[in-house]
Amino acid sequence: MDKHFLTPLFSPKSIVVFAGKVDDPASQTLQAQALHRALVAQRFTGSLVFLDIHTIGTLAELAHTQADLAVIAMPPGEVVSALEIAGRIKCRAALVISSGIDATLAAELHKIARRDGIHLLGPNCLGFQRPHLQLNASVAGVLSAPGPLALVSQSGSLTSSILDWAKKNGVGFSTVVSLGPNTAVDMAQVLDFLAADANTHSIVVYLEGISNARRFMSALRAAANAKPVVVLKAGRKPAGNRAALTHSGSIVGSDDVFDSALRRAGAVRVRSFVQLFSAAKCLASRYRPVGRRLAIVTNGGGPGVLAADWVSEINLQLACLTNEQAQTLKTQLPPLASLCDLIDVSEDAGPEHFKAAIEAAGKARQVDGVLAIYSPKIGMDSATIATALAESHKHIGKPLLTCLMGDASVGEARLILNEAAIPTFRTPEAAVGAFGNIASFYQNQQLLQQTPPPLSDLAKPDVEGARMLIESVLAERRKVLTEMESKALLAAFHIPVTKTILARSVNEAIMIATQLGFPVALKIDSPDISHKSDVQGVVLNIVNAVGVRDSYVEMMQAVAKLMPDARINGVTIQNMSSQKRGREVCVGLVTDDPFGPVIAFGAGGTMIELINDRAMELPPLNQFLARRLIERSRVAETLGEWRGAAPVNMVALEQVLLRVSEMVCELPQLREMDINPIIVDESGALAVDARIVIDNAPPSARRYNHLAILPYPAQYEQLWPLPGGGEYTVRPIHPDDAIMLQEFVRHLSPESRYFRFVSSMQELPATMLARFTLIDYDREMALVAVTRERQVDADGIATEVTRIVGVSRYITNPDRSSCEFSLVVADEFKGKGLGSRLMLSIMDFAREKGLTEIEGLVLANNPTMLKLMRGLGFHVKPFSEDADFKLVSQLL
Repeated sequence: MDKHFLTPLFSPKSIVVFAGKVDDPASQTLQAQALHRALVAQRFTGSLVFLDIHTIGTLAELAHTQADLAVIAMPPGEVVSALEIAGRIKCRAALVISSGIDATLAAELHKIARRDGIHLLGPNCLGFQRPHLQLNASVAGVLSAPGPLALVSQSGSLTSSILDWAKKNGVGFSTVVSLGPNTAVDMAQVLDFLAADANTHSIVVYLEGISNARRFMSALRAAANAKPVVVLKAGRKPAGNRAALTHSGSIVGSDDVFDSALRRAGAVRVRSFVQLFSAAKCLASRYRPVGRRLAIVTNGGGPGVLAADWVSEINLQLACLTNEQAQTLKTQLPPLASLCDLIDVSEDAGPEHFKAAIEAAGKARQVDGVLAIYSPKIGMDSATIATALAESHKHIGKPLLTCLMGDASVGEARLILNEAAIPTFRTPEAAVGAFGNIASFYQNQQLLQQTPPPLSDLAKPDVEGARMLIESVLAERRKVLTEMESKALLAAFHIPVTKTILARSVNEAIMIATQLGFPVALKIDSPDISHKSDVQGVVLNIVNAVGVRDSYVEMMQAVAKLMPDARINGVTIQNMSSQKRGREVCVGLVTDDPFGPVIAFGAGGTMIELINDRAMELPPLNQFLARRLIERSRVAETLGEWRGAAPVNMVALEQVLLRVSEMVCELPQLREMDINPIIVDESGALAVDARIVIDNAPPSARRYNHLAILPYPAQYEQLWPLPGGGEYTVRPIHPDDAIMLQEFVRHLSPESRYFRFVSSMQELPATMLARFTLIDYDREMALVAVTRERQVDADGIATEVTRIVGVSRYITNPDRSSCEFSLVVADEFKGKGLGSRLMLSIMDFAREKGLTEIEGLVLANNPTMLKLMRGLGFHVKPFSEDADFKLVSQLL
């Protein structure tokens, strides 16, 4: 049960192949012939059997054939029969390489696979490769060299092209997977497997679309938390979107939204095929930079300046040596060397000079990575330079990238660098871009670690009042809220809004304006008009009653002429903002298919479409995410001191974003929202106008199922008493618990650690620790029991220490109806009821998620745990696959 559910597919011990008559190639399809050659070209580490469905005998004969994986390369009309036979011989996975299978036939294959418990990869794919197993179950070409990089692609052509490129550039793979348009095993499941695969250290993905945003984000976040993930997505523009939809059969969605989703998942996005190769080079070298500061070492000024320009272009930082570091290095370089900004070792530099410069930059704390640029010089052997770079690479401990200018004279040098696993590029821009892509990994990892709750720590909003307002509008069969209703909804979540009153006649408008006090603004109020200024429906700075009268009449006439069919409720009256030097920004909500609601921020006002300033983020937000969202917008440059105006109140602006995030989480009926403009200055933020569109939402949306990223489930925190005094808190685990969880494991007795992990390890490996603390609350849950203890140090100073004293967790099984649990309690807290409470709480959560069964493995020599399970009503029985374990289970 500890093995991943796709292990029979990607790490099979036995394979049966349905590819026609092996001894009669003429009777085989071209794919079957290619598959046969690929499989037998090397010696697979497991057993390999070829079967012909036309000559297979009775079921009794089939009983002697068993396999983990069935590989099928038959004509479309015979694939169903082959998959049926795979089910009879108890295959747990199947790969269908056959092409030309339409959606109807694919659906039938999926049905058979579900019935027989088969994990189905395909149809219409090229298959997969697992080089370390000597397994080439593909028609993508010869088996690639083994390496730490995994490739997952939704395009067969690109898969073959990348493998061809990798062979020439010395890049090896742990796994190569080609996904077809109708595959049952999808991108999310493959990513989930690779996240746990010990042979995979980094992942490259070519993506055209996804079928389920929640599952995709869950798997991508888990993978990117464990290892670097680089994604090339097709369909960035409308034409590409339509082509990708046709090709992959998946949902593509907005490119801006997809960008924000990848960022939030901790993955790195590249924009071109060339960049994907560049990123693959760096990943194959296992580079993990921790910043964006790049030092440039060059023997030519021109290439160095080009590289520096590109550093600025893609928002990296050019790392420079300090005066002290430069003076120390200067003595080791030729007289003409220059160390201002660039580390220009001069045209006279030899291998020893490059080596000294690179090692000096590598030791500098203000440097995150080094780019060495070499331009061929008369009398200089480029191979000796490459050898020096390879030697330096062993000592600096930071990413080293190289750019060898030219071609013919540096061929041998490139081979030396490839053998040393040092990425090398032909142009300075490509090298800098590769560092930028991988450096983004660090920044996006910070976003990945954020797991905000649905509600912030600000004053509690009137959620029920907001829901009542929405329900009343929907009851009237309306979907567009009026300005008054929109502002009432914002006010329910404590977003500051201008006081607004609706006038249905000229006289009402004059009285209201007089009571509010001049100057005022008049705006048309209509559910059919999105942009009021386009129909002359906005008049500002009216200073007297006559102006109100004239503006009201003229506005009504203009709107009637420009939009004669629009429904007019009247005209709203509000005071003009007193924020004279305020900046206009816009906060909005869009609903994307497939990612759902997305929060947008950018410049506001009437020029919003022309300026097209829109940064996006998936909810929920916290203050860190809100600040990063603001920073990504172009309008952010105006929010500090700007043209004599004081800096705006950033806290107030961030709070508006947090409030909008709360609205998005708690009100699944929201479809569109434009709060434009919000005027913000040093005193605060004020929403002047708003437009909100709503629609009915399914009941399940109340559990945040409308969000692509599930919020931190803070509502499940519970306080329980300890026998003999004291108390402990049971709550969902959080990424910030990593240090506490590691300390908890270290302080367990060897027996307790062995009972939990069936291992003698004394602490959790970094990847496992990350995996255990950053979880997807949709498909798994981990509850921790936390105590606060008063400790006194040697100096008599008392401090309160928070520690984890117990953990229960479950992860949903592939059938999505059952789950597997684990439980461990600190030795000194055993016998105090923590184990029972943690189990009951985790079972309650699983039950609420709709799961129907919970199961787990307990070592047969762990009587305490078995007694607890029986006491909780679990059924205990032998585990057929290993006599050392008992299988415990209970219906929920």
